[in-house]
Amino acid sequence: MAELGKKYCVYCLAEVSPLRFRCTECQDIELCPECFSAGAEIGHHRRYHGYQLVDGGRFTLWGPEAEGGWTSREEQLLLDAIEQFGFGNWEDMAAHVGASRTPQEVMEHYVSMYIHGNLGKACIPDTIPNRVTDHTCPGGGPLSPSLTTPLPPLDISAAEQQQLGYMPLRDDYEIEYDQEAEALISGLSVNYDDDDVEIELKRAHVDMYVRKLRERQRRKNIARDYNLVPAFLGKDRKDKEKAARRKVAKEEKELRLRLRPLCQFMSCKELDELFESMHKEKALRAKIRELQRYRRNGITKMEESAEYEAARHKREKRKENKSLAASKRGKDDGRDGEFAAIEHLPGFELLSDREKVLCNSLTLSPARYLTAKTIIIKDHLQKRQGIPAKSRLPSYLDKVLKKRILTFLTESGWISRDAA
Repeated sequence: MAELGKKYCVYCLAEVSPLRFRCTECQDIELCPECFSAGAEIGHHRRYHGYQLVDGGRFTLWGPEAEGGWTSREEQLLLDAIEQFGFGNWEDMAAHVGASRTPQEVMEHYVSMYIHGNLGKACIPDTIPNRVTDHTCPGGGPLSPSLTTPLPPLDISAAEQQQLGYMPLRDDYEIEYDQEAEALISGLSVNYDDDDVEIELKRAHVDMYVRKLRERQRRKNIARDYNLVPAFLGKDRKDKEKAARRKVAKEEKELRLRLRPLCQFMSCKELDELFESMHKEKALRAKIRELQRYRRNGITKMEESAEYEAARHKREKRKENKSLAASKRGKDDGRDGEFAAIEHLPGFELLSDREKVLCNSLTLSPARYLTAKTIIIKDHLQKRQGIPAKSRLPSYLDKVLKKRILTFLTESGWISRDAA
C-alpha cells in the first residue's frame, strides 16, 4: 500500500513527490519526468494532452552536489531578479531570491551556470554584432590615452623650468613642436547644412591634427627615454660619474655607431640591453673557445687548467727570451734582418748558422728543409747497411734543390762523398 503523503507515477510506479507532470484533461494521471519525456500513454491519456508542472520546491535543475542545492524555485526567482534588477545588482537579487542566499553565492551561481556554463555557451554568441566601438582604447585614436593622458612632470627645479619654458602641471612647453598645429582645428565647427565634401574636409583637418599630436608626444617620449633634458641642463655628466659602468671597447663603439638607426625603433633601455647581450655573447664565445682548447689538450677538469696555463705561460716566456737572445746575437754579429724571411717560421731555432744561410738562399722553409734532410740521411744509412731504399722525397723538392741540399750535407760531413 502506498505510503501517505507520497506520489507515484501511474506508468512506472516511481516516486514523483519532488517533481511530477499532471494531465489537465485526465483525472489522477501524474507522470514522472522520464515517462513524460518518452511520451507515455495509459488509459485515455494521450501524449498531446495539456499538462501542469507540479514542483514540491525541492527539485534541482543542475544537481545538488555541483550547484549547492539550488532548487527550481530559487532558479526561477534568480531569473526574475536578473530581469528586474539587471546584471551586477547582486545585493537586490540576493534579497529577491531569499535570505538563504548571499550576494556572492548569487553572483557565482549565475556566472558559472548561465554565462560560462553550457547554457551560456549555447545562448551567447562569440561575436556580438553592432557592438559599440570603444574610442578610448590605446589604439592611437583621437581619444587614445596615449594622447590625452599627461605624463608625470619632469623632476627639475623652478629655475630650470623657467629656462626651458616648461609647465609641469600640463607637461607642456611654451614653444611646442609644430607650434601652429592647433590652427588646423581652432576654427572648425559642425553645421547642419554642411555637405559631404565639407564634412570630409573637416575630418581630414582633424586627422592631420592628430598626427601632429602623435609626433609631438613621440618627441617628448624620446626626450624622457634618452634623458635629453638632463643632458641639456648638464646633469647627465654627474650621473655618468656616479654610475659605475663597464668600459666600452673600441669595437663596441664602432658597432654602436653602425646600429644607431635602431634608436628610432627601440627604446633606450632596449638598446642598452641589446648591446649588453651582444657583449655577453662575445664573452661566452671566447669562454667556449678556451674550454674547447682545454679539451683538445686533454684537460677535463678546471683544476688542471690552472697548471696548464702556468706551463703555457712559462713556455711562451721561454720562447720570447730565446727570440730576444737570438735577435741580440744577430745584432752583435751585424746580421740584423738577414734571416727576416724565415726567422719567424717553425723550426728556425733548430738550424745551424750555415743551414740558415742555405734555407735563406733557397727560400726554403726550415720545416721543409729538416724533412728533406731527414729523408736523405735515412736513405744514406740504409744504403750503407745494404738495405735497398726507395726515394720518398716530397713533391716540393725538385732535382735542383735536392742536388744543392745533397752537396751541402756532403760538405758538412753528414753523408760520405761516395754516396753523393
